[in-house]
Amino acid sequence: MPPGQNQSWVSEFILLGFSSDPTTNRILFIAFLLLYLSSVLGNGLIVTLICLDMHLHTSMYFFLCILSLLDMGSVTTTMPQMLVHLLAQSQTISFAGCWLQMYMFGALGLTESIFFVVMAYDRYVAICYPPRYAVILSWGLCTWLSAGTWACGFFFFVIHTFFTMRLPYCGLACMDTNLIAMVDLVISVFMVVAPLSLIVASYIRIAQAILKIKSMQPRCKAFSICASHLTVVTFFYAPATYIYIRPNSRYSPEQDKQISLFYNVFTVLLNPVVYILRNKDIKRAFLKVMQSSRLNTCNQHETW
Repeated sequence: MPPGQNQSWVSEFILLGFSSDPTTNRILFIAFLLLYLSSVLGNGLIVTLICLDMHLHTSMYFFLCILSLLDMGSVTTTMPQMLVHLLAQSQTISFAGCWLQMYMFGALGLTESIFFVVMAYDRYVAICYPPRYAVILSWGLCTWLSAGTWACGFFFFVIHTFFTMRLPYCGLACMDTNLIAMVDLVISVFMVVAPLSLIVASYIRIAQAILKIKSMQPRCKAFSICASHLTVVTFFYAPATYIYIRPNSRYSPEQDKQISLFYNVFTVLLNPVVYILRNKDIKRAFLKVMQSSRLNTCNQHETW
C-alpha cells in the first residue's frame, strides 16, 4: 500500500464454512459433533486407563498419555467453534479470537510434531537397549523431554503469530508478505522436515536391531510395539507435509478445507482407535476397569 494512504484495520473475519445450505450444515453439525465427542472420549479413556492402572506407569504409556492430551487440546481448539458456526446465523470470528485460535492450534500441532520424535526415541531405546531401558528413560528424563517439547512448541509458534499479527489487513494482508513467508518456511522445516528426519533415522536403527533378532516371536513383538506409533506418525505427517511443504502454485482453498479437516479430526480420532484396538496392555486395563465397575455395581445392589 502506498505511503500516506489510509489503511482499513479489520476487527473480525468472516468464516466461509463448508456450505451455505442450512440442511447440509445441520447434517454436518451432527457428523462433526459425533466425531468430536468420539475423539475426546477416546483419548480421555486412554488418559484415564493409564492413570488408573499401575502396570501402565512406564515411559511408553506416559508419553502416550501426553500425546492423548495434546490431541484433545488440538481438536478442542477448533471443533467447538466450527460446531457453533454451523448452526449460528453469524459467521464471524473476532480478530483476537482468530489469532488466539490460530496460536493454540499451531502451538499444539508443533508440540505434537516434536513429541513424535520423543516417542520414536523411546521405541529406539526399548528395542535397541532393553536391559537399560528403565535406567536411560528415567522419570526425570521423561518429564524433562515432555516439558521441553511443550516449551519449544509454544515458544516457536509465538514467532509465527507475532509476525502474522503485524500484517495490516484490508480484505487480505495488504503489504509485502515475504518476511512471514520466510518465517513459515523455517517453521515448516522445524515442524515437518527435522522431526520426520529424526524419526526415520530412529526407525532405521530400530529395523536393523529387529532384523538381528533370530527368534520369530520376539521379532514379531518388537514390530508390534512400533506398528501403532508408525501408523499414527504416518497419518499425522502425510497431511502436514502436504499443507506446509507444497509449492504455492498448488494452493486450493477447497482442498485445503478437506485436508485440514482430516488433519484436525480424523488423525486425532485415529490415536485411540489404534492404541485401544491394537495394544494388549490398554485392552487389559480397560477390561480390568470394566470388571471392577461391574463388581462395585453388584456390591451396591447387594447392600441395598
